[in-house]
Amino acid sequence: MISFDEALAIVTSAGQPIGTESVGIECAPNSALAADVIAAIDSPRADVSAMDGYAVREADLAHVPARLRVSGESFPGQLPRRIAAGKCVRIFTGAPVPAGADRVVIQEIVRREGEWAIFERDPGPARHIRPRGSDFPLGERLLAAGTLLDARTIVGAAAADAASVQVFRRPRMAIVATGDELAEPGTARDDLAAVPDSVSLGVAALAKQWGGECAARMRAGDDRERLEAAAREALNAADLVIVTGGASVGEKDFARAMFESAGLELLFSKVSIKPGKPVWLGRASGTLVLGLPGNPTSALVTARLFLAPLLCGMTGRDPASALRWHRATLARTLPACGDRETFFRARWADDLIEPLNDQDSGAQRALALAELLVRRRANASAARAGDQVEVLAF
Repeated sequence: MISFDEALAIVTSAGQPIGTESVGIECAPNSALAADVIAAIDSPRADVSAMDGYAVREADLAHVPARLRVSGESFPGQLPRRIAAGKCVRIFTGAPVPAGADRVVIQEIVRREGEWAIFERDPGPARHIRPRGSDFPLGERLLAAGTLLDARTIVGAAAADAASVQVFRRPRMAIVATGDELAEPGTARDDLAAVPDSVSLGVAALAKQWGGECAARMRAGDDRERLEAAAREALNAADLVIVTGGASVGEKDFARAMFESAGLELLFSKVSIKPGKPVWLGRASGTLVLGLPGNPTSALVTARLFLAPLLCGMTGRDPASALRWHRATLARTLPACGDRETFFRARWADDLIEPLNDQDSGAQRALALAELLVRRRANASAARAGDQVEVLAF
Protein backbone atom coordinates (compact mmCIF):
# COMPACT_ATOMS: atom_id res chain seq x y z
CA MET A 1 0.00 0.00 0.00
CA ILE A 2 1.45 3.35 -1.05
CA SER A 3 0.89 6.91 0.11
CA PHE A 4 -1.43 9.40 -1.57
CA ASP A 5 1.49 11.46 -2.88
CA GLU A 6 3.20 8.35 -4.30
CA ALA A 7 0.00 7.27 -6.04
CA LEU A 8 -0.54 10.77 -7.41
CA ALA A 9 2.98 10.80 -8.85
CA ILE A 10 2.20 7.56 -10.70
CA VAL A 11 -1.07 9.00 -12.00
CA THR A 12 0.75 12.12 -13.19
CA SER A 13 3.34 10.04 -15.03
CA ALA A 14 0.71 7.76 -16.60
CA GLY A 15 -1.63 10.51 -17.78
CA GLN A 16 -0.12 11.50 -21.13
CA PRO A 17 -1.91 13.13 -24.12
CA ILE A 18 -3.54 10.63 -26.45
CA GLY A 19 -3.51 12.74 -29.63
CA THR A 20 -4.71 15.98 -31.15
CA GLU A 21 -7.46 17.01 -33.54
CA SER A 22 -8.82 20.10 -35.24
CA VAL A 23 -12.32 21.08 -34.12
CA GLY A 24 -14.69 23.90 -34.93
CA ILE A 25 -14.49 26.64 -32.35
CA GLU A 26 -18.10 26.01 -31.32
CA CYS A 27 -17.09 22.47 -30.29
CA ALA A 28 -13.93 23.50 -28.45
CA PRO A 29 -15.12 24.50 -24.94
CA ASN A 30 -13.55 22.39 -22.18
CA SER A 31 -10.74 21.27 -24.49
CA ALA A 32 -7.08 22.25 -24.13
CA LEU A 33 -5.24 23.88 -27.00
CA ALA A 34 -2.59 21.75 -28.67
CA ALA A 35 -1.24 24.71 -30.66
CA ASP A 36 -1.04 28.45 -30.13
CA VAL A 37 -3.85 30.65 -31.43
CA ILE A 38 -2.32 33.39 -33.60
CA ALA A 39 -4.28 36.49 -34.55
CA ALA A 40 -5.24 36.44 -38.23
CA ILE A 41 -6.39 40.09 -38.13
CA ASP A 42 -5.79 43.31 -36.25
CA SER A 43 -8.21 44.16 -33.45
CA PRO A 44 -9.72 46.59 -33.96
CA ARG A 45 -9.47 46.39 -37.75
CA ALA A 46 -9.18 50.20 -38.03
CA ASP A 47 -9.10 53.21 -35.73
CA VAL A 48 -12.59 53.13 -34.18
CA SER A 49 -14.63 55.35 -31.95
CA ALA A 50 -14.84 54.47 -28.26
CA MET A 51 -17.95 56.61 -27.78
CA ASP A 52 -21.03 57.95 -29.55
CA GLY A 53 -20.32 61.49 -30.74
CA TYR A 54 -18.74 63.44 -33.56
CA ALA A 55 -15.47 62.77 -35.35
CA VAL A 56 -13.57 65.99 -35.94
CA ARG A 57 -10.22 67.41 -37.03
CA GLU A 58 -8.29 68.80 -34.08
CA ALA A 59 -7.48 71.95 -36.05
CA ASP A 60 -11.18 72.75 -36.48
CA LEU A 61 -11.58 73.03 -32.71
CA ALA A 62 -8.59 75.30 -32.19
CA HIS A 63 -11.02 78.06 -31.27
CA VAL A 64 -14.30 77.39 -29.49
CA PRO A 65 -17.14 77.84 -29.75
CA ALA A 66 -16.94 76.22 -33.20
CA ARG A 67 -19.63 75.44 -35.75
CA LEU A 68 -19.04 72.47 -38.10
CA ARG A 69 -21.25 71.06 -40.84
CA VAL A 70 -22.18 67.37 -40.35
CA SER A 71 -21.08 65.71 -43.59
CA GLY A 72 -22.26 62.15 -42.90
CA GLU A 73 -22.46 59.30 -40.44
CA SER A 74 -20.14 56.41 -39.54
CA PHE A 75 -21.54 53.10 -38.25
CA PRO A 76 -19.81 49.88 -37.18
CA GLY A 77 -19.18 47.58 -40.13
CA GLN A 78 -18.59 50.39 -42.62
CA LEU A 79 -15.31 51.18 -44.34
CA PRO A 80 -13.63 54.40 -43.20
CA ARG A 81 -14.66 57.60 -45.00
CA ARG A 82 -12.72 60.89 -45.27
CA ILE A 83 -13.43 64.13 -43.48
CA ALA A 84 -12.88 67.56 -45.01
CA ALA A 85 -11.72 70.70 -43.23
CA GLY A 86 -14.50 72.56 -41.48
CA LYS A 87 -16.73 69.49 -41.31
CA CYS A 88 -17.47 66.65 -38.88
CA VAL A 89 -19.02 63.18 -39.02
CA ARG A 90 -21.65 61.77 -36.70
CA ILE A 91 -20.06 58.59 -35.34
CA PHE A 92 -21.14 55.68 -33.16
CA THR A 93 -19.26 53.39 -30.78
CA GLY A 94 -17.16 50.88 -32.71
CA ALA A 95 -17.47 52.72 -36.01
CA PRO A 96 -14.35 53.51 -38.08
CA VAL A 97 -12.91 56.97 -37.57
CA PRO A 98 -12.86 58.93 -40.86
CA ALA A 99 -9.49 59.57 -42.42
CA GLY A 100 -8.29 63.03 -41.38
CA ALA A 101 -10.17 63.01 -38.06
CA ASP A 102 -8.02 62.78 -34.97
CA ARG A 103 -10.55 62.87 -32.14
CA VAL A 104 -14.15 62.06 -31.22
CA VAL A 105 -16.15 64.54 -29.17
CA ILE A 106 -18.80 62.84 -27.05
CA GLN A 107 -22.37 63.72 -28.00
CA GLU A 108 -23.24 64.98 -24.52
CA ILE A 109 -21.25 68.18 -25.01
CA VAL A 110 -22.30 68.87 -28.61
CA ARG A 111 -25.43 70.75 -29.58
CA ARG A 112 -27.05 69.82 -32.89
CA GLU A 113 -28.83 72.38 -35.10
CA GLY A 114 -29.99 70.61 -38.27
CA GLU A 115 -26.93 70.05 -40.44
CA TRP A 116 -24.64 71.81 -37.98
CA ALA A 117 -22.89 70.61 -34.83
CA ILE A 118 -22.09 73.31 -32.26
CA PHE A 119 -19.01 72.83 -30.05
CA GLU A 120 -19.39 75.45 -27.33
CA ARG A 121 -16.46 74.52 -25.09
CA ASP A 122 -13.08 72.75 -25.09
CA PRO A 123 -13.80 68.99 -25.16
CA GLY A 124 -10.81 68.17 -22.95
CA PRO A 125 -7.82 65.87 -23.53
CA ALA A 126 -9.64 62.56 -24.14
CA ARG A 127 -9.70 61.59 -27.82
CA HIS A 128 -12.03 58.57 -27.49
CA ILE A 129 -10.36 56.63 -30.30
CA ARG A 130 -9.21 53.02 -30.10
CA PRO A 131 -6.26 52.74 -32.52
CA ARG A 132 -6.03 49.94 -35.05
CA GLY A 133 -4.43 46.86 -33.45
CA SER A 134 -4.52 48.37 -29.96
CA ASP A 135 -6.22 45.27 -28.54
CA PHE A 136 -3.92 42.94 -30.49
CA PRO A 137 -2.13 43.12 -33.86
CA LEU A 138 -2.08 40.66 -36.74
CA GLY A 139 0.34 37.81 -35.98
CA GLU A 140 0.29 38.10 -32.19
CA ARG A 141 -0.07 34.94 -30.07
CA LEU A 142 -3.34 35.35 -28.21
CA LEU A 143 -3.61 31.93 -26.54
CA ALA A 144 -0.80 29.52 -25.74
CA ALA A 145 -0.87 25.76 -26.25
CA GLY A 146 -2.18 24.09 -23.10
CA THR A 147 -4.80 26.76 -22.44
CA LEU A 148 -8.14 25.32 -21.36
CA LEU A 149 -10.83 26.80 -23.58
CA ASP A 150 -13.72 28.30 -21.66
CA ALA A 151 -16.13 31.16 -22.27
CA ARG A 152 -13.43 33.83 -21.91
CA THR A 153 -10.75 32.14 -24.00
CA ILE A 154 -13.25 31.17 -26.70
CA VAL A 155 -13.93 34.90 -27.09
CA GLY A 156 -10.19 35.43 -27.61
CA ALA A 157 -9.92 32.63 -30.18
CA ALA A 158 -12.94 33.87 -32.12
CA ALA A 159 -11.64 37.45 -32.01
CA ALA A 160 -8.46 36.15 -33.67
CA ASP A 161 -10.72 35.06 -36.55
CA ALA A 162 -10.11 31.35 -35.87
CA ALA A 163 -12.86 29.13 -37.29
CA SER A 164 -11.21 26.04 -35.83
CA VAL A 165 -8.52 25.25 -33.28
CA GLN A 166 -6.07 22.41 -32.70
CA VAL A 167 -6.87 20.72 -29.40
CA PHE A 168 -5.83 17.66 -27.44
CA ARG A 169 -8.30 14.86 -28.04
CA ARG A 170 -10.62 14.04 -25.18
CA PRO A 171 -10.28 10.47 -23.94
CA ARG A 172 -13.10 8.05 -24.69
CA MET A 173 -14.01 6.28 -21.46
CA ALA A 174 -15.77 3.04 -20.74
CA ILE A 175 -17.20 2.64 -17.23
CA VAL A 176 -17.88 -0.87 -15.94
CA ALA A 177 -19.94 -1.12 -12.77
CA THR A 178 -19.62 -4.42 -10.91
CA GLY A 179 -22.13 -5.80 -8.43
CA ASP A 180 -25.12 -8.13 -8.82
CA GLU A 181 -27.24 -5.71 -6.79
CA LEU A 182 -26.93 -2.80 -9.22
CA ALA A 183 -29.90 -1.73 -11.34
CA GLU A 184 -30.55 1.15 -13.69
CA PRO A 185 -32.04 4.08 -11.75
CA GLY A 186 -35.81 4.00 -12.07
CA THR A 187 -36.00 0.20 -12.01
CA ALA A 188 -34.68 -0.68 -8.54
CA ARG A 189 -38.09 -0.11 -6.95
CA ASP A 190 -39.33 -3.27 -8.66
CA ASP A 191 -36.80 -5.55 -6.93
CA LEU A 192 -36.19 -5.55 -3.18
CA ALA A 193 -32.67 -6.85 -3.70
CA ALA A 194 -31.73 -4.12 -6.18
CA VAL A 195 -29.74 -0.92 -5.57
CA PRO A 196 -29.74 1.96 -8.08
CA ASP A 197 -26.44 2.27 -9.92
CA SER A 198 -25.59 5.81 -8.83
CA VAL A 199 -21.81 5.41 -8.85
CA SER A 200 -21.20 4.97 -12.58
CA LEU A 201 -23.41 7.97 -13.37
CA GLY A 202 -21.58 10.13 -10.85
CA VAL A 203 -18.17 9.07 -12.15
CA ALA A 204 -19.27 9.75 -15.74
CA ALA A 205 -20.43 13.25 -14.75
CA LEU A 206 -17.19 14.03 -12.93
CA ALA A 207 -15.13 12.72 -15.84
CA LYS A 208 -17.02 14.91 -18.31
CA GLN A 209 -16.30 17.91 -16.11
CA TRP A 210 -12.56 17.17 -16.42
CA GLY A 211 -12.46 16.51 -20.16
CA GLY A 212 -13.43 12.85 -20.61
CA GLU A 213 -16.17 11.52 -22.89
CA CYS A 214 -18.15 8.49 -21.81
CA ALA A 215 -18.23 6.12 -24.79
CA ALA A 216 -19.80 3.23 -22.88
CA ARG A 217 -21.34 2.62 -19.48
CA MET A 218 -22.15 -0.95 -18.58
CA ARG A 219 -23.02 -3.21 -15.66
CA ALA A 220 -21.68 -6.74 -15.58
CA GLY A 221 -22.75 -8.09 -12.20
CA ASP A 222 -20.31 -10.29 -10.33
CA ASP A 223 -20.00 -13.10 -12.85
CA ARG A 224 -16.38 -13.51 -13.93
CA GLU A 225 -17.17 -14.68 -17.45
CA ARG A 226 -19.49 -11.73 -18.05
CA LEU A 227 -16.94 -9.38 -16.51
CA GLU A 228 -14.17 -10.67 -18.78
CA ALA A 229 -16.42 -10.08 -21.78
CA ALA A 230 -17.18 -6.57 -20.51
CA ALA A 231 -13.44 -5.97 -20.07
CA ARG A 232 -12.75 -6.92 -23.68
CA GLU A 233 -15.56 -4.69 -24.92
CA ALA A 234 -14.41 -1.78 -22.77
CA LEU A 235 -10.76 -2.06 -23.84
CA ASN A 236 -11.81 -2.07 -27.50
CA ALA A 237 -14.07 0.96 -27.09
CA ALA A 238 -12.02 3.31 -24.93
CA ASP A 239 -8.79 5.13 -24.22
CA LEU A 240 -9.45 4.78 -20.49
CA VAL A 241 -11.45 2.13 -18.66
CA ILE A 242 -12.92 2.78 -15.21
CA VAL A 243 -14.15 -0.07 -13.04
CA THR A 244 -16.23 0.53 -9.92
CA GLY A 245 -16.40 -1.98 -7.07
CA GLY A 246 -15.08 -5.53 -6.91
CA ALA A 247 -11.63 -4.56 -5.62
CA SER A 248 -11.74 -6.17 -2.18
CA VAL A 249 -11.02 -9.80 -1.25
CA GLY A 250 -14.52 -11.25 -1.45
CA GLU A 251 -15.43 -14.36 -3.42
CA LYS A 252 -17.05 -12.23 -6.11
CA ASP A 253 -14.49 -9.43 -6.33
CA PHE A 254 -13.20 -9.77 -9.91
CA ALA A 255 -12.42 -6.13 -10.83
CA ARG A 256 -8.75 -6.89 -11.43
CA ALA A 257 -9.09 -10.53 -12.42
CA MET A 258 -11.39 -9.59 -15.31
CA PHE A 259 -8.38 -7.95 -17.05
CA GLU A 260 -5.87 -10.75 -16.49
CA SER A 261 -6.35 -12.25 -19.94
CA ALA A 262 -5.56 -8.80 -21.37
CA GLY A 263 -2.20 -8.79 -19.55
CA LEU A 264 -3.09 -6.46 -16.69
CA GLU A 265 -0.02 -4.68 -15.31
CA LEU A 266 -0.70 -2.95 -11.99
CA LEU A 267 0.86 0.46 -11.42
CA PHE A 268 -0.48 0.51 -7.87
CA SER A 269 -3.04 -1.63 -6.08
CA LYS A 270 -3.97 0.17 -2.84
CA VAL A 271 -3.49 3.65 -1.43
CA SER A 272 -3.20 4.58 2.23
CA ILE A 273 -6.16 6.96 2.27
CA LYS A 274 -9.60 7.11 3.80
CA PRO A 275 -12.05 6.76 2.17
CA GLY A 276 -10.97 4.86 -0.93
CA LYS A 277 -8.11 2.55 0.03
CA PRO A 278 -9.06 -0.03 -2.70
CA VAL A 279 -8.40 2.42 -5.57
CA TRP A 280 -5.98 0.97 -8.14
CA LEU A 281 -4.41 1.81 -11.50
CA GLY A 282 -3.04 -0.44 -14.23
CA ARG A 283 -2.68 -1.09 -17.94
CA ALA A 284 -4.31 -3.83 -19.97
CA SER A 285 -3.65 -4.23 -23.69
CA GLY A 286 -1.94 -0.84 -23.55
CA THR A 287 -5.02 0.91 -22.15
CA LEU A 288 -5.14 2.57 -18.75
CA VAL A 289 -7.57 1.01 -16.28
CA LEU A 290 -8.57 2.86 -13.11
CA GLY A 291 -10.33 0.88 -10.40
CA LEU A 292 -12.55 2.81 -7.99
CA PRO A 293 -14.33 1.58 -4.85
CA GLY A 294 -17.97 0.57 -5.09
CA ASN A 295 -19.26 2.78 -2.27
CA PRO A 296 -20.57 6.05 -3.70
CA THR A 297 -18.61 8.45 -1.49
CA SER A 298 -15.38 6.45 -1.78
CA ALA A 299 -15.79 6.29 -5.55
CA LEU A 300 -16.41 10.02 -5.98
CA VAL A 301 -13.65 11.05 -3.58
CA THR A 302 -11.07 8.86 -5.33
CA ALA A 303 -12.34 9.96 -8.74
CA ARG A 304 -11.84 13.57 -7.71
CA LEU A 305 -8.36 12.85 -6.36
CA PHE A 306 -7.07 10.55 -9.12
CA LEU A 307 -9.38 10.55 -12.16
CA ALA A 308 -9.45 14.36 -12.44
CA PRO A 309 -5.64 14.78 -12.63
CA LEU A 310 -5.38 11.69 -14.87
CA LEU A 311 -7.79 13.26 -17.36
CA CYS A 312 -5.94 16.57 -17.17
CA GLY A 313 -2.74 14.82 -18.22
CA MET A 314 -4.48 12.90 -21.00
CA THR A 315 -5.95 16.12 -22.40
CA GLY A 316 -2.71 18.10 -22.44
CA ARG A 317 -3.22 20.03 -19.21
CA ASP A 318 -1.08 20.14 -16.10
CA PRO A 319 -2.37 17.40 -13.74
CA ALA A 320 -1.56 19.68 -10.82
CA SER A 321 -4.27 22.06 -12.01
CA ALA A 322 -6.88 19.53 -10.85
CA LEU A 323 -5.60 19.54 -7.27
CA ARG A 324 -5.27 23.15 -6.22
CA TRP A 325 -5.37 22.99 -2.45
CA HIS A 326 -5.79 26.12 -0.41
CA ARG A 327 -6.13 26.91 3.26
CA ALA A 328 -9.37 27.82 5.00
CA THR A 329 -10.69 28.04 8.54
CA LEU A 330 -12.65 25.29 10.28
CA ALA A 331 -16.03 26.07 11.80
CA ARG A 332 -15.85 23.11 14.18
CA THR A 333 -13.61 20.29 15.36
CA LEU A 334 -12.32 17.43 13.21
CA PRO A 335 -11.15 14.26 14.97
CA ALA A 336 -7.58 13.01 14.97
CA CYS A 337 -6.52 10.85 12.01
CA GLY A 338 -5.33 7.27 12.14
CA ASP A 339 -2.49 5.86 10.06
CA ARG A 340 -4.19 6.70 6.74
CA GLU A 341 -4.43 10.14 5.17
CA THR A 342 -8.08 11.18 5.43
CA PHE A 343 -10.27 13.32 3.20
CA PHE A 344 -13.27 14.66 5.07
CA ARG A 345 -16.29 15.92 3.18
CA ALA A 346 -17.36 19.46 4.07
CA ARG A 347 -19.27 22.47 2.86
CA TRP A 348 -19.00 26.22 3.14
CA ALA A 349 -20.65 27.99 6.06
CA ASP A 350 -20.17 31.61 5.05
CA ASP A 351 -16.35 31.87 4.97
CA LEU A 352 -15.77 28.87 7.24
CA ILE A 353 -15.43 25.14 6.54
CA GLU A 354 -18.15 23.00 8.08
CA PRO A 355 -17.40 19.24 8.04
CA LEU A 356 -20.47 17.12 7.31
CA ASN A 357 -21.84 15.04 10.14
CA ASP A 358 -22.11 11.85 8.05
CA GLN A 359 -18.66 10.76 6.84
CA ASP A 360 -19.72 7.19 5.98
CA SER A 361 -18.22 5.97 2.70
CA GLY A 362 -21.60 4.76 1.48
CA ALA A 363 -23.54 7.93 2.33
CA GLN A 364 -25.21 9.46 -0.70
CA ARG A 365 -27.36 12.14 0.91
CA ALA A 366 -24.29 13.66 2.56
CA LEU A 367 -22.35 13.31 -0.68
CA ALA A 368 -24.90 15.54 -2.41
CA LEU A 369 -24.22 18.24 0.19
CA ALA A 370 -20.42 18.08 -0.01
CA GLU A 371 -18.67 21.05 -1.63
CA LEU A 372 -15.14 20.48 -0.36
CA LEU A 373 -12.60 17.87 0.61
CA VAL A 374 -10.58 18.59 3.73
CA ARG A 375 -7.15 16.94 3.65
CA ARG A 376 -5.79 15.63 6.94
CA ARG A 377 -2.40 13.95 7.00
CA ALA A 378 -1.86 10.53 8.55
CA ASN A 379 -1.60 10.59 12.36
CA ALA A 380 -2.62 14.25 12.50
CA SER A 381 -4.01 15.40 15.84
CA ALA A 382 -7.54 16.76 16.14
CA ALA A 383 -8.19 20.09 14.41
CA ARG A 384 -10.27 22.60 16.34
CA ALA A 385 -12.63 25.38 15.33
CA GLY A 386 -10.55 28.28 14.06
CA ASP A 387 -7.69 26.10 12.82
CA GLN A 388 -6.51 26.39 9.21
CA VAL A 389 -6.85 23.26 7.08
CA GLU A 390 -6.14 22.24 3.46
CA VAL A 391 -9.25 22.17 1.27
CA LEU A 392 -10.07 21.27 -2.33
CA ALA A 393 -13.19 22.10 -4.33
CA PHE A 394 -15.17 18.87 -4.65
